[in-house]
Amino acid sequence: MALLVAIEGADGAGKATTAAAVVAALHASGRSAEVISFPRYTATVGGHVLGDFLAGRLPHALSPRALATLYALDRFESRDLVLATAARCDVVVFDRYIASNMAYQAAKVAADEAGDLMRWIVALETGQFAMPAPDLSIYLDTPLEVARAQIARKRRRSYTDQTYDAHEADDTLQRAVRAAYAAMTEGALLGRWQRVVTGRDGEMRPPAEIAAEIVRAIG
Repeated sequence: MALLVAIEGADGAGKATTAAAVVAALHASGRSAEVISFPRYTATVGGHVLGDFLAGRLPHALSPRALATLYALDRFESRDLVLATAARCDVVVFDRYIASNMAYQAAKVAADEAGDLMRWIVALETGQFAMPAPDLSIYLDTPLEVARAQIARKRRRSYTDQTYDAHEADDTLQRAVRAAYAAMTEGALLGRWQRVVTGRDGEMRPPAEIAAEIVRAIG
């Protein structure tokens, strides 16, 4: 089975770019690797509904646990893909994985409820849905102002024509998500973590430089 590496962080942290750069660096070192990105907006029922939610098209609100279940469902529907990719590669790199669900939903509840909710999500995803836990999670620590500039430069997404989706537009949520990721990193929730500071002098570090740091952590 492949080593499973999850690239995590708040919106605009540079996850997709970093994941691609890590795979390129692994290929250059002679290892086989592929990226799987979540949510899979056009490939699963869960992903499709999540796209509608983030684009503001759902007719009613969703509780954090209901939303967590949709994110988990997207991965459960993708379980065969994950296992097949892990069977043929040395490393599978996830652009968002289970910790993303934990961070975003924990950011929406009171502080004294966050720990229970995150543990519930771990039990749902790795227990009931039998998704493999990551061997290593990378937290891309990106300042909010840098992240917002990154989001504005994103190409058009499949699920929305807006510059910022419902999560990206909420600065209060984005700060809470960063706090949740910091807590997970410090507490080693969901296994081993590595924090990678992505900014320098108000700009993003070069993707290849960030990737090289992550490859060193992979070993």
